[in-house]
Amino acid sequence: MSDESRGPADWAGGRGRGWAGGRLRSPVGRREEQVVTKVSAPAAPAVEDDVAPAPRKTRAKRTPANANATNWHSAADRAGDLAAEWAPVAGRVLLGLVLAWFGYHELTTPGQWTGYVPVINEASELAIVAVLVHGWVLFVLAIALIAGIAPRVSAAIASAALLEIVISLSVSGLSDTSMRDVGVLGLAVCLTGCRNQRLVLRN
Repeated sequence: MSDESRGPADWAGGRGRGWAGGRLRSPVGRREEQVVTKVSAPAAPAVEDDVAPAPRKTRAKRTPANANATNWHSAADRAGDLAAEWAPVAGRVLLGLVLAWFGYHELTTPGQWTGYVPVINEASELAIVAVLVHGWVLFVLAIALIAGIAPRVSAAIASAALLEIVISLSVSGLSDTSMRDVGVLGLAVCLTGCRNQRLVLRN
């Protein structure tokens, strides 16, 4: 059917359903105009969100109290490092002095030390010989510890000698002398584990 045959139905002085101002507008045409209108419409400019600048890192003000605390901690750290470096030397020398004192007196006055010899009669010559040998061992160990000659080996031998002394003194019961020797034994044991000591002639 042609457009002319549909004229009476669709023509109403330009006011028909399919006409607008005397021009036929089909549903397809209306859809095309809507698409063109949507495509040709200018896009709204994108509004960029205002990005807040990153906050600047501010350094904490150093007050005199903070400065004093920092100086105190640094001084404590330096003192700790110094003590860790030289404490084995001090312990080694002090242990050597103790052993030298006992070794010297056992060598010079052995008769006063025969009572500490276990099992053997203190009035016998064998007790005197045992005290002299023990005195020489202590004296040699003292020289090795103070001079730094194989300090760990010397400390291990001193630990064995002191353990023997503690056991022999503890047989008759605990006393002030035996407890003192326990502390000296602990120092000798600690020195056996100290490596890289200062003032050492030979490790």
